[in-house]
Amino acid sequence: MSAAAPALSLYELLDPEVLANPYPLYRQLREEQPVYWDPFLCAWVVTRYRDVVHVLRHYSADRTPTPEQLDAMGLSAVSPIAQVMVKQMLFMDAPAHARLRSLAASAFSPARVAVLKSHVSEIVESLIDRVAAAGRMEAIADFASPLPAIVTAEMLGVPVEDHEQLKDWSADFAEMLGNFQHNPDRVARVVKSVAEMTAYFHARMDELRSHPRPGLVHSLMTAEVNGERLTDEEVVANSIVTMVGGQETTTNLIGNGLLALLRNPGEMGRILEDPSLIPTAVEELLRYESPSQHTARLAPQDTELGGQKIGKRQAVIVVMGAANRDPEQFADPDRLDVGRKENRHLAFGWAAHFCFGAALARIEAQTAFEALLRRLQDLRLEPGPLEWRENLGLRGLKTLPVRFGGARS
Repeated sequence: MSAAAPALSLYELLDPEVLANPYPLYRQLREEQPVYWDPFLCAWVVTRYRDVVHVLRHYSADRTPTPEQLDAMGLSAVSPIAQVMVKQMLFMDAPAHARLRSLAASAFSPARVAVLKSHVSEIVESLIDRVAAAGRMEAIADFASPLPAIVTAEMLGVPVEDHEQLKDWSADFAEMLGNFQHNPDRVARVVKSVAEMTAYFHARMDELRSHPRPGLVHSLMTAEVNGERLTDEEVVANSIVTMVGGQETTTNLIGNGLLALLRNPGEMGRILEDPSLIPTAVEELLRYESPSQHTARLAPQDTELGGQKIGKRQAVIVVMGAANRDPEQFADPDRLDVGRKENRHLAFGWAAHFCFGAALARIEAQTAFEALLRRLQDLRLEPGPLEWRENLGLRGLKTLPVRFGGARS
């Protein structure tokens, strides 16, 4: 790590050792400077639970530079990405955000989620069947990655056989969502992926006009609220962000959660003895190792937070991973407790931008952990170092090799 890095900067997450365990850094920030100007990132960093909730509720999500602004900054290479991002509800405030969200929500009706739930169980069982005889699996590549990729394809209403390509594109786009600054070595690849995704979804829309099938893409194409419908470009942009969010965070939830249980065998034993704990266990895993560690907002006007004066339109990075370990909100926050009752974690965000796919993510995780613990006996980590993905905001493992003594049918 560079000696020139400012003290307490989130820049330290670029150190692989800090990335592997960021919680001591988060604790130091929360205790010493909970609202902190980070000179390296040119942004405020907010780490206390109550402050993070305040920012998520009241600050602006409209933070993506327009293609014209990027051109003026000499960053025209990333303009094709911005053209997509500025149409995504993730980066909008009301009323534009409310309009898009209400139209997209129709794809997550209780009836549609119920259909997907039955498919999730079938997919989970089939993925375990593939590795059952081997006595080992690479839990990310063999399970945590393909499960949400297949489910997301079904949720979108696109061919399931495309799920591996969708996963590759999602991983590329997540580079833009999870890191503090663009990696110039990867911009060309992300731009290429955005172009390919855009062409892909336009082609799927053409097919759906002739042969409709249920799913998010068709719902976005046909939904109407107060006489308003989405443009094709809005349908594509929000199909992309929903696809990426549905895959990256759920893969990380399953991978991070499985690692946490393997490192806390007593808590895994509690679930084995009482599977009814699985719903609360999933909420605790979301809190304990949040798949989404931080996000950003802009101050809507000159304001004060935590005794600090924040200027209008200054960037504010809220660290949900730190807020979810705040002892003022959670008793003994660094302890994994799969039976934790009071658990209003921030892993899915808060207020208007609360993840509208949360119900499906919970179903996937609950089904995954129930089946893994029921079917794989004596589940344990293979020895060796673990490597975390180089994505500072979307926390997840590159690989997670595990062994098991046998598999039940």
